[in-house]
This record gives sequence, structure tokens and C-alpha cells, in this order.
Amino acid sequence: MTLRMYDLAGADPARRFSPYCWRTKMALAMKGLPVETIAWRFTEKQVLGALGCDKVPVLVDGDRVVTDSWAIAEYLEETYPDRPSLFGGPGGHALARFINAWTDAVLHAGLVRMVVADIAKVLAPEDAGYFRQSREARFGMPLEAVQADREAKLEGFRQSLHPLRMVLRTQPFLGGAAPLYADAIVFGGFQWARCVSPFRLLAADDQVEAWRQRMLDLHGGLARAAIGFD
Repeated sequence: MTLRMYDLAGADPARRFSPYCWRTKMALAMKGLPVETIAWRFTEKQVLGALGCDKVPVLVDGDRVVTDSWAIAEYLEETYPDRPSLFGGPGGHALARFINAWTDAVLHAGLVRMVVADIAKVLAPEDAGYFRQSREARFGMPLEAVQADREAKLEGFRQSLHPLRMVLRTQPFLGGAAPLYADAIVFGGFQWARCVSPFRLLAADDQVEAWRQRMLDLHGGLARAAIGFD
């Protein structure tokens, strides 16, 4: 039975931009598991409500419904142990928890201030209204004001990536010679930005950019084929 996944979409149903959904899609590809992705939008709350959920990603595997990208990764690892490991063992699982927390707290916090107003531009009108209202309440200012000085913030954002850069100077992936779920976690943020904004976050000669390009090429170019701005 093919797995099904509810996946955040823009006005164009083919524009899939959630960083958390990208974590899950990369995890499924790492496991070699086919999945049917179903476009879902911010204002379609009733669709997920019928499944007992309120946010994506949502994975449906037969009669099992799993939500939250981290919980889905753990579910895939436990349910499909004969497939390639997402974590590379208990130690990798524990370290991936740190990467998950760092990405949410540091990487995404920096990224959102670079692209948040651009997100509204790729949404359908009813979704753009919801997005603008909810995010402006969160930030306490218009979305355009949040990212107004992004050029000035760019160097600081790039400096925040230095721990990634130090690792990627000596190995092609965070997982070592091959990617693990830790790579998918971090990559989801950069793919989110790529899918919604033309703003260039990384210098061409950055090791993080070289890694991002390798991630785009994985699994037959799964992520590179997604609608984006580069």
C-alpha cells in the first residue's frame, strides 16, 4: 500500500514549501518508500481535522496516522527497519535530536527573517490573508518590516552557519560519507527558502552551498525538481 502524505502547498499546488514536509519527503526517499503527496493549504483546517491533526506533515500508512516530522522519522525507522537507516544507530538518533533542536531554534529563526514576506506572495489570496494575520501577530510588525533589512542581516546569518561549515569542510554530508536524517532536517530549511524566495542566502563558494547542491541532487534530483527560485 502506498503511503500518503499531506504536504503544504502554495497557490500553485505544485509549489511545496514547508521545511518540515521536506524533512519527511527526504526521509521517505532515504528509506526508498514511495509516497503520494497531497496538496494542503493553511485554510484547509477541516481536512486535517478529520484525521485528528492540525498541521503538516501528516503521514498516512494504512490505518496509521502520524504527524510531526520528528515523530514520522522515528515511525519510519521503527516500522521499516529493513530499509536504510535514517539515524545510523542509537548514537545517530540522539545526535539528530540536537540537530533538530538547533535547526528549529537557530537556522529557522534566521531564515524566517529573510523570506517571510516572500512566502505571502506565493500563497492563494485566502491563505495569504491568514498567513499575514497570524505571522504579523507573532512578530508584532508587518511582514515587510520583518525582512526589510535582510541584506544587513545576511552576514550574521551566514556566520551562524559556521558549525555546519566546519563539519562540511571535512566530509560531504553531516552524516559522513552519505546523508542521514540530520542532513534532511537542516536541508528542509534551505529548501523552504528556495521554494518561496529569490533572495540568495549563501555565497557560491560556501561549503554549505556545495552541500546544499549535493542534497538537491539526491534521489534523482527530487528536491531540485521542486518549483523554486534557483
